[in-house]
Amino acid sequence: MEFIDEQLAAYVEAHTQTESELLKKINRDTHVNVLMPRMLSGHLQGQVLRMLSLMIQPDRVLEIGTYTGYSAICLAEGLTETGKLITIDINAELEERVRGYFAESNVQQKIDYRIGNALEIIPSLNECFDLVFIDADKSNYSNYFDLCIDNVRKGGYLIADNVLWSGKILMPPEKMDKDTLLIHQFNNKIQADKRVENVLFPIRDGLMVMRKL
Repeated sequence: MEFIDEQLAAYVEAHTQTESELLKKINRDTHVNVLMPRMLSGHLQGQVLRMLSLMIQPDRVLEIGTYTGYSAICLAEGLTETGKLITIDINAELEERVRGYFAESNVQQKIDYRIGNALEIIPSLNECFDLVFIDADKSNYSNYFDLCIDNVRKGGYLIADNVLWSGKILMPPEKMDKDTLLIHQFNNKIQADKRVENVLFPIRDGLMVMRKL
């Protein structure tokens, strides 16, 4: 995930809105107590997501992949007064921890946290979304996009995380592992999809930002 010089990355974070005390706690606790802490959005990406949400001012947000709740809190801070964020994760083992973090936040009442298979839950959602954040299993990125796109309003946004996959997407396709190839195919799919316009930001592990036309 390290795409820029370490000192430059430190400078960028030093000149980015600081984490709240709760986000610092989630960041610290996740790295100490939870497997695969690199899945956490972290300081820079979290503030990017928060800023995008504040700019869009969504009324309805869907997050696919909650992990320990860091990005959900960041995104929820940009919601309208009556807004709601639905966040879905398949890992029930983290539920108690995540609900505890949400309870400490000032956006708890705006977060609808669901445990289960997103591929089964998404079709049951009767919502029109202003913003969708995809950050779950890479093998289903294309499926998540296909399930969500018709339920995103015109002018609404979708954001997909990890689309640079630690730089592995630069490998020749015949040498890519399964996940890398699927992400590469997803990126190509989005580039060719006439329903959206897109820009790929080299932020942390890559954010594909899409606007529905």
